[in-house]
Amino acid sequence: MNELWAPAQLALLAKVVDLNGFSAAARSLGVPKAAVSRSVADLEKALGVRVLERTTRRIALTAAGRLIYPYAKRVVAEVDAARALIARLHAPVGGPLRVAAEPTYGRALLAPLVPRFLESFPDVPLEVVLQPIDAQDSWDVAIRAGLPAEVNLAHRLLGAPPAVLCATPSYLQQHGSPVRPEDLRQHDLLTPGTDSPEYRLELARGSQRAEVRVAPKLTINDPAVLHGACAAGLGVALLPEFLCRQGLATGRLKLVLPDWTLAPAAMLYAVYAATLEADARVQRFVEFLAANIVPALASVRSSGAFSTPRSP
Repeated sequence: MNELWAPAQLALLAKVVDLNGFSAAARSLGVPKAAVSRSVADLEKALGVRVLERTTRRIALTAAGRLIYPYAKRVVAEVDAARALIARLHAPVGGPLRVAAEPTYGRALLAPLVPRFLESFPDVPLEVVLQPIDAQDSWDVAIRAGLPAEVNLAHRLLGAPPAVLCATPSYLQQHGSPVRPEDLRQHDLLTPGTDSPEYRLELARGSQRAEVRVAPKLTINDPAVLHGACAAGLGVALLPEFLCRQGLATGRLKLVLPDWTLAPAAMLYAVYAATLEADARVQRFVEFLAANIVPALASVRSSGAFSTPRSP
């Protein structure tokens, strides 16, 4: 295969398939139909196999075409991402700073900070959206759990939300309160999503360490939904502490195994395009997040902010 033209040929193949025709692909790219047809033919010649079945009404991928199509789509995605980064690099500075946050963290941690940021930096307008963070195509700064795979992103660690085990008083009255970590195996556990049928809980109390493997009743990758299931009395939930503070303070939730601490469920980051590291708006916002979210995540269990009933 001609290494120089192979990426372009793969990208053209993806366009032909996605738009279901050579003419439509040619129109979208602003090139002659014959150029698109020739490019796909050259790709087939270089590969030594047919990648498309052509009829008068439609086209379809061959078995070989289905194998290489995901790679062709990836070429298109990378080109689009490069264009977006360059467009952002040359965009005029001074417009709204586009901020995205995963909904759970956006509502509980970002929302209270927005008015304070605008008061401190009135010359930096914000455009805030709460959405799953899985593509860097519509925001300048994103707040998310864990680091994305993209290598063209810079990041700032904001902290690790402490985790707690909680349940409603009615659930604990009906099922009993766990006294030891091993007792959790006898309860309905609500945990973050996992690829395994088991969830591994790691707990510590002073120099003691405990590892408990449980089969959860419910696993879900949205902490807010997990919190709702816990508040509905469905079981013992592993949750970020900041989501439980109000429920614990009002008595609607109780800590389970309050003498034991758990490893944080996830690390929280601010991520942004590497090309925006010199953008003053981004620098101000990320520094503001680091200064205010880090203390907000700090555990209040030892401060007396809410009671921690002991298990009998």
